[in-house]
Amino acid sequence: MSKNSGKTKRLVGMSIFTALVVVLTVIATFVKFGPFSITLALAPIVVGAAVYGPKSGAWLGGVFGFVVLLMCIFGADVGGAILWNVNPFATAVLCIVKGAAAGWAAGLVYHALSKKSVTLGVVLAAVCSPIVNTGIFCLAMATLYQATLAEWAAAAGSNVVSFVFLGLIGVNFLVELLVNVVLTPVIARIVKVGRKEIA
Repeated sequence: MSKNSGKTKRLVGMSIFTALVVVLTVIATFVKFGPFSITLALAPIVVGAAVYGPKSGAWLGGVFGFVVLLMCIFGADVGGAILWNVNPFATAVLCIVKGAAAGWAAGLVYHALSKKSVTLGVVLAAVCSPIVNTGIFCLAMATLYQATLAEWAAAAGSNVVSFVFLGLIGVNFLVELLVNVVLTPVIARIVKVGRKEIA
């Protein structure tokens, strides 16, 4: 394959993954458990990170974060809109950083493990991505939005720790993780084909 042909295939592939991330993020705005939307875009982020590398995963995650930020600003993501009103700068940084980190981490995990087993690399990348995404979100809530977190916990009749684990992490995280794990065989097949195409 010529160098230009490889670059063109990469550009087309990344364009398709970017479009998928945008569409799935917008659709996910309407799928909620609690105050926050479920993240459906992690699967194409993981695939893109596996096929094109950690930097591409970070790009796709950053696109996801940017679309989430727009949903927060325009009120489509109700929980995110509250955070935007409390601290716009922190919310913007949080959205972009947690998405980019989730994609970058997935790419690193895949590329570290795929030489031994593509399937193992995909499985652990698919598990890693929602852990990083949710972990950074919860860390930000506990440090940057303490008063808001305390208000939400009180409104739910819970203490902060229980609310974080049952409300913020609980159902949303489990659904995101389950979606990624269920899609793992499909992701593995796509990655194998994608890696051959760009080789």
